[in-house]
Amino acid sequence: MPCAACYSRLKSAESKLDGDQPAGSSKTPGPDLLEFFFTSGLVDVIAERNTRPLAGLKLACYYGCLLVRPPKMTGARHHEYPEEMDKLMELLGAQVVPWSYKTDCCGGSLVLTKTNIVLELTRRLLDQAKKAGAEAIVVACPLCQSNLDSRQEEIARKTGEHYQLPIFYFTELVGVALSLQDARKWFKRHFVNPSGLLASKGLL
Repeated sequence: MPCAACYSRLKSAESKLDGDQPAGSSKTPGPDLLEFFFTSGLVDVIAERNTRPLAGLKLACYYGCLLVRPPKMTGARHHEYPEEMDKLMELLGAQVVPWSYKTDCCGGSLVLTKTNIVLELTRRLLDQAKKAGAEAIVVACPLCQSNLDSRQEEIARKTGEHYQLPIFYFTELVGVALSLQDARKWFKRHFVNPSGLLASKGLL
């Protein structure tokens, strides 16, 4: 499942169907996409085929709140400070910056009903990623990606703070590292186009 919200809902349903037994007792929902990369052996394949290491790229890995919480339901071993995406990005050659906001909420489903809350939560994440020295944020949830990417201009209008931090879904950077021909076509869909940053690192 590439969507953390879908993953959370299915894990919740699994938990109820199992009578609130520990996570993993049912075989109905599959893993989230990030977990699948590790459990399927894809990480080993990626390591062998990494033809364009992401050297010099400073990333903040953001997991959001739904992939790891609540741990009884998700089975996450390190729900406060997960490291799977960090390990994958380091394997690709990137520099992962340490920060304390990996699992904070970006506002998620409040995007249509409580925009002011989403803007504040998103601003805090962008502030802290920038403070940590990140040049971009990498995520494992498309809703988190949308919030962090699309809200930057609106935050700039309200606060005067301009971030221009590219927001990557983690598979996009896997595509860059594997030299996939169509990788650069994805980036024009971003609100903050990451092409300039990648080009400055010799990755495009």
